[in-house]
Amino acid sequence: MASDQSNNQSVERAISVLRAFLTRPELRVSDVAKATGLGTSTASRLLATLETLEFVERDEVSGLYRLGTAPITLGGVALNQHPVHREARQVAQDLAATVGLGVNVAIRRGDSMFYLLNFEGRLAPRSFVLTGQRKPLYATGIGKCLLLALTPAERRELLPEPTLRPFTARTIVTHERLDEELALTLGRGYATEVEELAFGRACVAAPIRDMSGAVVAAISISGPLSAIDLAAREAELARTVIETADSISIGLGYVGPAHGVAQPAFAQPGPQSATGAP
Repeated sequence: MASDQSNNQSVERAISVLRAFLTRPELRVSDVAKATGLGTSTASRLLATLETLEFVERDEVSGLYRLGTAPITLGGVALNQHPVHREARQVAQDLAATVGLGVNVAIRRGDSMFYLLNFEGRLAPRSFVLTGQRKPLYATGIGKCLLLALTPAERRELLPEPTLRPFTARTIVTHERLDEELALTLGRGYATEVEELAFGRACVAAPIRDMSGAVVAAISISGPLSAIDLAAREAELARTVIETADSISIGLGYVGPAHGVAQPAFAQPGPQSATGAP
């Protein structure tokens, strides 16, 4: 038992060292020790072991550590095994090229949305990838779609109102307002977000469903305000993102609402729509 506890503690310490790199790309041993609460000698020993295993690497000139190639390998395997990623990847890549904007797919993990993939079109370039990042559910178009899987009571338990902190003056920070926004999202089949998380950016998003009809992911089209031009293009982009979500949902086995079950207007599928795209 004592041996198991020691092994578990060693694993937890190693993971804490790797997580220290989530906020800063390069760290000294002393930085890792401070971030993890470990002693300097312990941090140094763990970094040396992780370097041997290629989870971190050390710059010979600066002496700073950064993440190595092993996490990339594991991340690639995890993504390739995820059914939503498999169904959405090519579709999202093609869509980004067609509309010239960003296309993102995410799932819910706890009280956050987790990006499974993102592609950037020529009008919305980025110098970094979003895959693996987490963002707040209540302040994003994708997050609003993911929250459709929860009841109002479940949303309040998951996101206590004091945790709904504002990112901009447009951020929704009350459950009453969030309920209204989600009712609108459910009724029309898509969500929007305009400068609720970051200034100068907007998106249109739609839910992705599995074979049971449950919302398991969401996809968005996003970009700078000047490029996405939501005021003029909302209807067009909403139709496109809903149709794309339908395509992915069908690939996951979704065949439409169960017979005899009342559905909101957007969820009554027409000939071309699994989730109700007009």
